[in-house]
Formats: sequence, C-alpha cells, structure tokens
Amino acid sequence: MKGILPKIASIVVVVLALTLLVTILVTVPGCVPGGNETGNRTILKLATTTSLHDTGLWDYLEPIFEERYNADLQIKAVGTGNALTYGKNGDVDVVAVHDPAQEAAFIAGNYSLNATVNNTSAARVTWAYNYFIIVGPASNPAVISGGNATAAFQKIHDGGVANSTLVEFVGRGDNSGTQGKEKALWAAAGYNYTRDIEENGTAQGWYFETGQGMGATLTVANEKLAYTLTDKGTYLAYAGNLTLVPLVDTGANLINIYSVIICKNGVQPGMAQNLVTFLRSPDIQALIAGFGVPEYGQPLFYPWDPDICGLP
Repeated sequence: MKGILPKIASIVVVVLALTLLVTILVTVPGCVPGGNETGNRTILKLATTTSLHDTGLWDYLEPIFEERYNADLQIKAVGTGNALTYGKNGDVDVVAVHDPAQEAAFIAGNYSLNATVNNTSAARVTWAYNYFIIVGPASNPAVISGGNATAAFQKIHDGGVANSTLVEFVGRGDNSGTQGKEKALWAAAGYNYTRDIEENGTAQGWYFETGQGMGATLTVANEKLAYTLTDKGTYLAYAGNLTLVPLVDTGANLINIYSVIICKNGVQPGMAQNLVTFLRSPDIQALIAGFGVPEYGQPLFYPWDPDICGLP
C-alpha cells in the first residue's frame, strides 16, 4: 500500500484539472458527446452499497455519467444483500456491490449478464477498492492494535464478555457487504456468529446491530463509544463528526473490493453496459484515484486500473 500513495499523489494535479474540465463540460449544454438537452434521457436504475453513497462518490460521478450517455441515473443506496435482491427482482438494471460471496451466488443463480471491458467478457467487473478498518474509542478499552483483525475481534469479544459497559461493538445487521466481512472475521476468530455474537453477545449487552447503513452505524458507535467495522472511505468522510479513531487498518483480510454487475432481469442492459464502461474508463479511474484527496489528504477509494495503482 505504501507504493500506491506516491502514485496517487503524482496524479492529483492532473485529476484536479480533469475535475475542472468535467465541471465545465457538464454545465455547458452540447459540450458532451451523446447529450441531448431536448430529448428524453434513458433511465438507468442502480442499486449501490451505502459506502459508495455515503462518501459522496456517486454524487460526484452521477452528473458526468448522465451527460456522457444522455441518461437519468436513479440510485438506491442499500446494503449489498438488498441491492442484489433488487437485482434478482428486476427492480434495478445494475448493481455496484462489495461482497464477493453474495455476488458469486447472484451470478450462479443466473441473475447476471456478462459485461465487456477491454474486449473481455465477465459477469462481475471490479472497478475500485479500499480497506476495511476497525475503529473505536481513543481510550481503546479492549487494547486492540496492529494488523491482525481476527486477534482484535477476539479481544473485543473477551472484553465485552468481561465488562459489557466498558467494551461494546456495533454491527450493521443489514446483510451488507460490511456485515459479510464482519461475519467472516468473527468466524476467523473462532466464533459462531449467530450463537456467540448475535445471540450471546446481544444477551450479554456488549453487541448491538443498527440495521442501517455505514454512516448511520458510525454515528451510533460514536455515541456509544463502541468499536465497529467500517470501510475506510466512509470513515474519512465522517471523521470530522466522530471521536472514534482507527485502531486496526492493515492486513490482507481487510481489503474491500467493489464490483459492478449487470442484472439479467433489468430493462436497460445496454445502458448498464455503458455504466460498466464508464466506471472502468481511464479518465473516470483517474477521478476515483483523486476523489477525497483535497479534503482528506488521501483517496477514499483506489481505482482498479493497474496503470494507476491496482491491487498492492
């Protein structure tokens, strides 16, 4: 990851220039190919994970996409599980999600259509990533640190059982990609999620679920001075209103990969393909690389394009 940041820093000036150019293009009628100010725009329905919405990334990309493809992008921000349910039911045309296991089940269930990127056809197209982190109160009563997330979860569990008023954990509880990662980490730490965490942890008073998105869950955890698992991008976007601090933020098991999938039961597969093409286009990948840098001093997401950074 250390090798990525210099690359990101080296393109920030170019990204800012691109952002200015894009702003001009989307505000001047007729400047963007495919735009038609008098014609009807094609509605494309997207279900997206809340982290992409809560960070403001879709607010940033939406007007660029709409002008480039003469589209009306209608966005539902929900957890990955709900997003894929929308896709199965034909309520949306495309999903942007971050739970590889649920995505694989969606594809295996024949709910997807292949998309094409760089002359390669695939049902699942990766386009960005960041990292999950464990945040908690600065006092850190469970004494977690470093790059071992499973050891941190063990300490949180043991601390909560020993003193539920001192050590608490707030989970999403919404079948999201983040909850999927949380379940995997509890399992890796040696616990049965349903029995040991949801049932016993709740009864013991140290484990809570919000049933809400990442931003709302961070807010609840902050109010309770509790630990939680979050993607780094959403944490950075909310950090100005939080007292929680990052405590575990490294490790291969904390990578958070975002993919886009065209839904077989949707009604706009052609425009959905346009969104896939858009997200993987070099100029948009560069914009993703610079998103958040002026405000937070680092990107909220890393682009998938290996020429920009790709996986470490």
